[in-house]
Amino acid sequence: MNAFQVCLWVFAGVCAGCWLLSVLTREYSWVDRIWSVVPVAYVGIFAGHAGFSDARLNLLFALVFLWGARLTFNYGRKGGYARGGEDYRWAVLRARMAPWQFQLFNLFFITLYQNVILLLITLPAWTALDHRTPLGAVDIVLAVAFVGCLFGETLADQQQWNFHQGKKRETAAGRTPDPRFAQTGLFRFPPPPQLLLRTSAVVAGVPARRLRGGAVTWTIAGAVLLTALFIGSTIFTESITLGRYPEYADYQRRVSPIVPWFPRRAASRPRARASRYVRNVAVVTSMP
Repeated sequence: MNAFQVCLWVFAGVCAGCWLLSVLTREYSWVDRIWSVVPVAYVGIFAGHAGFSDARLNLLFALVFLWGARLTFNYGRKGGYARGGEDYRWAVLRARMAPWQFQLFNLFFITLYQNVILLLITLPAWTALDHRTPLGAVDIVLAVAFVGCLFGETLADQQQWNFHQGKKRETAAGRTPDPRFAQTGLFRFPPPPQLLLRTSAVVAGVPARRLRGGAVTWTIAGAVLLTALFIGSTIFTESITLGRYPEYADYQRRVSPIVPWFPRRAASRPRARASRYVRNVAVVTSMP
């Protein structure tokens, strides 16, 4: 079998396993638990089919491995791999849907759609495997940018972790935490580059663009779908956070929606406005 066929078999097995476990355990975060692992496996398959002798594929594999290690560590220390570590958003959705509706959602969105994305975002490695060119300066620049983004996400992870540990201590002491969600450090700004696999898609897509005179290959479709998933998840998570913390509306007014920029001063008289594409503290560290 070629590398892509191997990945398809892995994809089928992962989908079947995630869906079956969700039905048996009534817990629906199995895809979340393999989110940082499966992309590393896919890219490893492509790099392995080159005998780990292609510089670009090896670089891509190393970058994705670092991304996966960071996300796995952060997800694990928050209890994501423990029993009962289900994403709280699924419980909210279950309360809003009929049981049969949620089961369809579980099959087609949670299991199939997300696993399709996890496969698609690694397919630029397939492009790099089929169209090999020497590693160049552009690849190095993009790799450095990736590492910079990874450092920003790791720092945001730690800042959020420190905040929630302090929040737990305040609650245990019988005091009301203030503020009730992170607003300092990197959380004063829009999210640090969140979708790091988009960067890896660019790194691997360079040789294809050189070969095809600037044409964009279909293998970057995963990056587009991942961005759409990120935006939709942010909107949903933002609505939950706003329901829990009314003061989050002021945070929305102060923080630029997507483009990193200096925070604005809080308005003296808050004005009602529609929800927009802004970061929620849970989204910053829970998605790749």
